Amino acid sequence: MRQLIVIIFTLLILIGCSSQKTEVVKMGNKDSDLLEIQNFSDTKKPKNIILAIADGAGLNHITVSRLAIGGPNHKLYIDQLPINGTSTTHAYENLITDSAAAATAWATGNKTKNRYLSLDKDKKNLTTIFEMLDKKGYLKGIVATSSVTHATPAAFYAHIDSRYKEKEIAKQLLNSSVDIALGGGQEFFNLEQASKTHYLMTQKAALEKNYDGLKKIVGLFDEDGMERGPDMPTQREMTNYALDYLNDKCNGFFLMTEGSQIDWAGHSNDIDYMIREFKDLDLTIKDLINFVSNNKETLLLITADHETGGLRLMKQKDDSFEVQWGTGSHTGEPVSVYAYGPGSQNFNGIMDNTDIFYKILEILDYQNLTNSSCD
Repeated sequence: MRQLIVIIFTLLILIGCSSQKTEVVKMGNKDSDLLEIQNFSDTKKPKNIILAIADGAGLNHITVSRLAIGGPNHKLYIDQLPINGTSTTHAYENLITDSAAAATAWATGNKTKNRYLSLDKDKKNLTTIFEMLDKKGYLKGIVATSSVTHATPAAFYAHIDSRYKEKEIAKQLLNSSVDIALGGGQEFFNLEQASKTHYLMTQKAALEKNYDGLKKIVGLFDEDGMERGPDMPTQREMTNYALDYLNDKCNGFFLMTEGSQIDWAGHSNDIDYMIREFKDLDLTIKDLINFVSNNKETLLLITADHETGGLRLMKQKDDSFEVQWGTGSHTGEPVSVYAYGPGSQNFNGIMDNTDIFYKILEILDYQNLTNSSCD
């Protein structure tokens, strides 16, 4: 009997190991494109906030992308950020968070249940940082390669007990204080209604136009998540358009830009998909670093909501290397936090995802910002 138990146990282990997908990645060979990184006084406060999200990206997603793009000595743009901390990610009463609970932590400073968007555990509304800054005369922007109604962007403007109620979330976006939202999600909106209240973009060519500011902008470039292609804008292109729209107006701006599909690649255990999505994010980060260096009044933060896929770097095989996915789900691993610009020194060390909300408010000296409107 004992021998039978040992055999069964061994088989279960083998079955478990065989379910871990292994992939081989070609090693890159590219010189680093080093950017000019400036020093900022510890006493200087930012006017603007940019929060860039690498959805689902743990440290190994960044490591694998670095190796695939340029090799072991290469520096990605994200690698060049001078401040690096670590964030815990757990949700309310759950060690494993989803994007809704994680984004609610950044947007409101509160833990909540998975699937909830800017509601507390008892389904009471939580005030978001967008709503708070709107009263101080700030512009607010969202960019995502998912639908703009997806969990991460939605937490900044929606209050709902299920991230999957995307048609209701779409209505809340159109009635929110968000000034510009760019991504996918046409199927969740009444496009005729949206065009009455917003400048509605559905084609990439619309990003070449300047709008007079009399209406807010919503760009919906695909039915749901954005499929890659020459007629589809990248995260980099949407982010740069949003920056041009938001900058040098009113009292400041808060822009959230997300590389949404890094997470989707983790769920599907597809390393080529992950690297492709991370490249777009890293090019976006290049432009954001240069923006901060030139603007000098903007704090750039980069983090992830959680790790997806349990990605591991296993071994080198000549000019390639082997990676292994441990799961098709989220994990509870901590994630990195990167910072650049005035106030960046506050993001060293270990923090919780809720701390990011409070650190931003402290850095902006929110309590002493005067109430105003941005007309």
